[in-house]
Amino acid sequence: MTANAPAVPAAPAAAAVSLSGLSAEYRTRLGVTRALDGIDLDVAPGELLAIVGESGSGKSTVSAAMGRMLPRACHITSGSVRVLGKDLAGLGPEAIRALRRESLGFIPQDPIASLDPTMRIRRQLELALRPLGRPTDRASLAELLARVKILEPERVLKLYPHEVSGGMAQRIAIALTMAREPEILIADEPTASLDSQVRDEILTLIVDLVQRSGTSLIWISHDLGAVRRWCDRVVVMHQGRIVEEGPTARVLDDPRAEYTRTLVAAMPGRADLAAKEAER
Repeated sequence: MTANAPAVPAAPAAAAVSLSGLSAEYRTRLGVTRALDGIDLDVAPGELLAIVGESGSGKSTVSAAMGRMLPRACHITSGSVRVLGKDLAGLGPEAIRALRRESLGFIPQDPIASLDPTMRIRRQLELALRPLGRPTDRASLAELLARVKILEPERVLKLYPHEVSGGMAQRIAIALTMAREPEILIADEPTASLDSQVRDEILTLIVDLVQRSGTSLIWISHDLGAVRRWCDRVVVMHQGRIVEEGPTARVLDDPRAEYTRTLVAAMPGRADLAAKEAER
């Protein structure tokens, strides 16, 4: 290449998740309700993406579609979902299970409900990790719990789910998920049931783990303050549509859609922040 030759731009990395024209509806005895309306969305490898909106906006339906985990009443009517280059519509049940097992991680809203109440924590970790060829000896399992900041991990291995707090149960769920080294992590309101201090600790932990591993994070949330702190990009949904998306700071500091402005205005502490800015 000569000194005057223009540089060739690098090819963009393939999206970890790509939704194209995705529409879906819920069909029940009460009728048909549109859930998603023409969703176009790409999530880059290693990106920390938040999807926000009020209840019923479609954000949880989007996250469920990414793992083909939609409830039975929900039907995709058009569009496509591609995960790591694979069109989910073309995959059979076993291929879907393999994709979830090997590449997708999910952090639940209710961590206690995600654990088997009849088994000690150690046994549940063993059953989850053994099929993946991961070590399941006591020392390895204790190290796994220590990685998610659980104190006295060897003692915790002996406990049943009802003997741990909600925050500790969520740490255990995170340990189970991240031990599989997923390329994509979907967290649907993962701290909704936790108090504010524990919530901040859990979010800090999740972000630290995904940044260390280069995992894409898709975080469903209504907490705009936390979204501002942690996420690279934010998608705002309303009535099954994306009404705004962009870099988090731009969307929250200079919202362009009326619905986004309404959400931002309702942020806890927003009035105090605006007053301080006006004084400057």
